[in-house]
Amino acid sequence: MLTMDISTKSFKIISTLEAISFLVLLGIAMPLKYIWDMPQMVKIVGMAHGVLFIIYIIGAYIMKEKLKWSWGTLGIVMLCSVLPFGPFYAERKYL
Repeated sequence: MLTMDISTKSFKIISTLEAISFLVLLGIAMPLKYIWDMPQMVKIVGMAHGVLFIIYIIGAYIMKEKLKWSWGTLGIVMLCSVLPFGPFYAERKYL
C-alpha cells in the first residue's frame, strides 16, 4: 500500500504537465524528428513525458483511494493519459 499523500491540486498540476508534454511530443518533437531529421527534441521531451506519465499513473491510483473512485473511473482516468487532451478531460470531469 502506498503511504505517500498527494493533494488534488498537485495531481491537477501533474495532469496538466503530462498533457502538455504529450502534445509537445506529438506536435513539435515528432515532426522535427521525422520531417526535418532532428531527433534531439524527442529524446528530451520523450524522457520528460515518460517521467510525467509514470507520476500521473501513480497519482491517479492515489486519487482513486483518496476520492473513493471506482475501478471504472480509475480506468477512464488512466485511459485519458494516452489520449491527446485526455488528461484535461479527466481533470475537469473527475477532480
